Amino acid sequence: MWEEWLKYLTVFGLSMFKFIFGPLTALPLGISYVAAALLTAGGMMTSVIIVSSLGKPVRQQLLMRFAPNRRLFTKRNRQVVRVWRKYGMWGVAMLTPLLFTPIGGALIAISFGERYGRILFTMFVAALFWAFVLSGVLFFANNWVQLHF
Repeated sequence: MWEEWLKYLTVFGLSMFKFIFGPLTALPLGISYVAAALLTAGGMMTSVIIVSSLGKPVRQQLLMRFAPNRRLFTKRNRQVVRVWRKYGMWGVAMLTPLLFTPIGGALIAISFGERYGRILFTMFVAALFWAFVLSGVLFFANNWVQLHF
């Protein structure tokens, strides 16, 4: 019983920090496709809720602690601004699971002054979409490899 909960907690916890770790961890642990997708989306949303709730003051503290002398105009910062200007919150939300971490995506949204409710809604839709897509691809590829090799 505890082993099963520990498997779920592992997938959930890893998804809080890097989205792709959820499906990648669920596969060898023997967690089902739907459970893997829901745990992955849940882990991402937990990070987004925590970071979005704490807001700008925490963002400033994190920046001061981990990057006190950070450069403002870097290639990555320019790319983030370009994505924001072209696609807005939906662009950031859809790219968060693929390129940014859940924490990073939430911090980007906060940086551009997006409303809390809109951050949660768009990130939730993106998390569900990518969780089912990535879990499906990994589970399908795993089944295909097992059948053909």
